[in-house]
Amino acid sequence: MEIEKLEPLPEDWERALCVVAHPDDLEFGAAAAVARWTGQGKQVVYCMVTSGEAGIDALAPDECRAVREAEQVESARIVGVAEVEFLGQPDGILEYGVPLRRVITEVVRRHRPEIVVTGNFRDTWGGLNLNQADHIATGRAVVDAVRDAGNRWVFPEQLTDGLEPWGGVRAVWAAGSPQATHAVDTTGTFDAGVASLEAHRAYIDGLGWENWDPREFLEGFARQAGQRLGTAYAATFEVFPMGWGE
Repeated sequence: MEIEKLEPLPEDWERALCVVAHPDDLEFGAAAAVARWTGQGKQVVYCMVTSGEAGIDALAPDECRAVREAEQVESARIVGVAEVEFLGQPDGILEYGVPLRRVITEVVRRHRPEIVVTGNFRDTWGGLNLNQADHIATGRAVVDAVRDAGNRWVFPEQLTDGLEPWGGVRAVWAAGSPQATHAVDTTGTFDAGVASLEAHRAYIDGLGWENWDPREFLEGFARQAGQRLGTAYAATFEVFPMGWGE
């Protein structure tokens, strides 16, 4: 049976904004692609909708928040990202809707990216493993917020102090989607992606996965994706064009 090929993502852009639900979401595959892009001189900003404060059973949320934010900042640094924002929304109980669209729209308008990256927001990961509610709510809100950002009559109260509508996002790329059609060659930056996941040590330890190896985990997915792209390693993305006729 012939494997379905993946198309390489375009790299003729300069600014990307990554918006995901939790610290660590980007590190489960997409961070190696980010390392490639920052290595090309592109500007990439991270935005975490929550601080993952409900993610470690042994730590109370206030303590966990500080730990996970610090781990995410270090993880971003490893792949060349200097700016990480935390929107402070409640971990574990995110709801898709206007309030979530509003806070993400403000971030899009402020950073004015050409590409927005989010995580998989399909119902599953391509099999029996159900996706998490926070991921689904965030991804759906990201797609809508990108459109909202270009309409001056949506959330017009944000348009003060020089903030303007921004309709320049070419596409939203959802990392790790089971319906991915595109990929990024991460052969040269795979190690950086592994290191960025390893930086979430407190979170990984808190999961209690005995003998879990971040490199082995990432390698399995990256090799499969690379086989479909024609490279050693790759990261997969589903593409949602934002312009008419694209």
